[in-house]
Amino acid sequence: MLNQFSRTQLLLGSDNMERLANAKVAVFGIGGVGGYVVEALARSGVGSFVIVDDDKVCLTNINRQIIATRKTVGKYKVDVMTERILEINPDAKVEARKCFYLPENAHEFDFSEYDYVVDAVDTVTAKLEIIMRAKECNVPVISCMGAGNKLDPTQFEVADIYKTSVCPLARVMRRELKKRGVKKLKVVYSKEQPTRPIEDMSISCRSHCVCPPGTVHKCTERRDIPGSIAFVPSVAGLILAGEVIKDLTK
Repeated sequence: MLNQFSRTQLLLGSDNMERLANAKVAVFGIGGVGGYVVEALARSGVGSFVIVDDDKVCLTNINRQIIATRKTVGKYKVDVMTERILEINPDAKVEARKCFYLPENAHEFDFSEYDYVVDAVDTVTAKLEIIMRAKECNVPVISCMGAGNKLDPTQFEVADIYKTSVCPLARVMRRELKKRGVKKLKVVYSKEQPTRPIEDMSISCRSHCVCPPGTVHKCTERRDIPGSIAFVPSVAGLILAGEVIKDLTK
């Protein structure tokens, strides 16, 4: 029967479309990278999602986040993303979790329920917790390294974490994962040398905070505010989604 996924079925076949429809994917972080991951997975026919983010859409997200428009500023990202998923596929199941994933609330998530886990968060502590929980449950996991302060989307690669280079976040993750005995981890990372953001206080979040009311983690609390652009984190997110689809259907 002709449907919104018919063109995808021409590539993957009916059996794989059924696998995707029955798959449950957890995506941690619904920002510049994670939003595009979820968008591509929903448009590829994945039938069940757990989306995790405590943030609200901010004016400064509009330059790169697929869920960010003037109409969505101030709304919870997981609520906006849920609406998008259901507009694409009304039959999809979505569990939206308004929280920042950390060791303190890790017990609230049952990773054994997931068919795949995507780490698209920014902080090392959260990334490590997500990865370790997935590994303990033998659930496939893919992690995104740094996408900020970069301008060349062609320099993203898929690799094992221990074969990465250049990326400062990947360097930290290699060290911390080695300490924890993790032998391998599929990641998306960029070989582009990150630039330093221009220091212009007239457009700085530190002096002109525009975080929506009720925002828990404000930019003013961050150690560093990276520069970003529309075509870099989006590409990383689409590459991540592509790996998830290939792994679920191979």
